[in-house]
Amino acid sequence: MANVVVTVADRPYTMQCPDGEEAHLRELAQLLDTEVSRIKSSVGSIGDIRLLVMSGLMVADRLSEAIKKIEALEDQVSGLRESRNLAQTHIKTIEINLTTQLEKAAARLENMAKAMGE
Repeated sequence: MANVVVTVADRPYTMQCPDGEEAHLRELAQLLDTEVSRIKSSVGSIGDIRLLVMSGLMVADRLSEAIKKIEALEDQVSGLRESRNLAQTHIKTIEINLTTQLEKAAARLENMAKAMGE
């Protein structure tokens, strides 16, 4: 485990994370710190705990919206896959019908050619 010092609301916090995840932890702390700064500039000094809770809720709200968008996109992808599968099935049916019609036409042409040759 790696120890990483992150700064949120101008205060350092020592956190642990799996080796190799240090940069990601710093990015997450920066995201929270940005939200803290935004709220602090908007509402002023309201106490560290309340400020962190509000910031956490704002980040959680953005996460919730992102999850909803991802779920909607997954539904769209699923629908598109179903449409593609139906289209492929329809194309196969058309190909089979076309092949059958071409075989019938070829047979008629052969019969006509035989009849003309007699």
